[in-house]
Amino acid sequence: MSKADLGLIGLAVMGQNLVLNMNDHGFKVAVFNRTVSKVDEFLAGAAKGTPIVGAHSIPEFVARLEKPRRVMLLVQAGRAVDDFIELLIPHLEPGDIIIDGGNSNYNDSIRRTAYVESKGLLFIGTGVSGGEEGARHGPSIMPGGSPAAWQHVKPIFQAIAAKVSDGSPCCDWVGENGAGHYVKMVHNGIEYGDMQLICEAYQLMRDGLGMSAPEISKVFARWNKGKLDSYLIEITRDILAYKDEDGKPIVDKILDTAEQKGTGKWTGISALEMGVPLTMVVEAVLGRALSSLKDERVAASRVLSGPKAKLSGDKKAFLADLEQAVYASKLISYTQGYMLFRVAAKEYKWNLNYGGIALMWRGGCIIRSAFLGKIKEAFDKNPGLTNLLLDPYFSAQIKSAQSAWRRVVAKAIQKGVPVPAMSSALAFYDGYRRESLPANLLQAQRDYFGAHTYQRIDKPRGQYFHTNWTGRGGNVTSTVWKKG
Repeated sequence: MSKADLGLIGLAVMGQNLVLNMNDHGFKVAVFNRTVSKVDEFLAGAAKGTPIVGAHSIPEFVARLEKPRRVMLLVQAGRAVDDFIELLIPHLEPGDIIIDGGNSNYNDSIRRTAYVESKGLLFIGTGVSGGEEGARHGPSIMPGGSPAAWQHVKPIFQAIAAKVSDGSPCCDWVGENGAGHYVKMVHNGIEYGDMQLICEAYQLMRDGLGMSAPEISKVFARWNKGKLDSYLIEITRDILAYKDEDGKPIVDKILDTAEQKGTGKWTGISALEMGVPLTMVVEAVLGRALSSLKDERVAASRVLSGPKAKLSGDKKAFLADLEQAVYASKLISYTQGYMLFRVAAKEYKWNLNYGGIALMWRGGCIIRSAFLGKIKEAFDKNPGLTNLLLDPYFSAQIKSAQSAWRRVVAKAIQKGVPVPAMSSALAFYDGYRRESLPANLLQAQRDYFGAHTYQRIDKPRGQYFHTNWTGRGGNVTSTVWKKG
């Protein structure tokens, strides 16, 4: 019996679909699952009639693999990954590769890369995006870890990945140790922001314009044919058009509390740790937290007052403005995500391919959109681009959308409709474009109460000064922490 090109552990729906995808592309796969009965169920079910082989123990599983052995874990993030790594190591040889394809935290992937390499093996931590459908027919794959492992998995990963119009695979090497899972984490954070923006637009149409779900669906259908063409706009169109058994929109019957698995929160934490103003993602995470306070909000709605949400004026003009506002805010979200990439790359010494990341997100993943092609073009033209807003195309796009964006945010505030993502995106833009911010006063306050010192505009950068504001202090100053 010929040996398998790759082995996969973890036969939940994602794992099964990924195995079937590999099989479709001519790769022989061996499978194992902690609950061994699932192996037999899979072979007798979805994998029936295929060359996929099953194993009922780790030694049997490893013995079925071609050298260097490639073992992919698609198990629950956290302890389960570490447990399987420990189970596998005694049966593997130097040069064999362990691949974690779950939603692991990048810090765990940094640690695991070092640990697995210390055993003479290679490690890959890869983000896989696209959900069950993507896994089956072509996901976006974002691998990082031991660089020497890439050549051994590249043919498989790029074959099974989604493809863009020119045939380019939505998969390329991201960088060392935890880089793959970091890029996936930021992808998920941007996904949070995109979803929040869409929901804010929906609420403005529903509560402000009094539109029904089917009417709003038609707006999203129209938007999906323009600059906002994307997977999330597409599924929103479909969701709003979907009717329950009684013929009424099912979306109107869904409880307005949103849950989260944590990747958006991780992105926000990383940004806070590195001093990057990732306002869009943070607002999206906090928006979900606010939604979870359903009982409190119901009680508060009976006590707290505000303006009526109903919008007056030209409905068609407002919808045109709203499309521009969503687009401009989306641009800010990606801008902030790429700002975080740059700081993280420096912090962790990763050589990230920014245009390549945009290409990997063009297809297969949840945030796939036509918009990403423009990001790739921007970095192809200028690999050293410090900020997307400084690219001629995107600066022109923001300029074109700016007036509409401001009108929408102002109208939402006047009518008491919360738009935390749109408004924070606009606030970031207005802060980023200003030569002068009021942080001079803030730093003076810090120096006043904590002797934290300040720099002066009439002195070279890097020189710090302290003022004895009250006449009662001494010359002692606090330690300078530049991100504070």
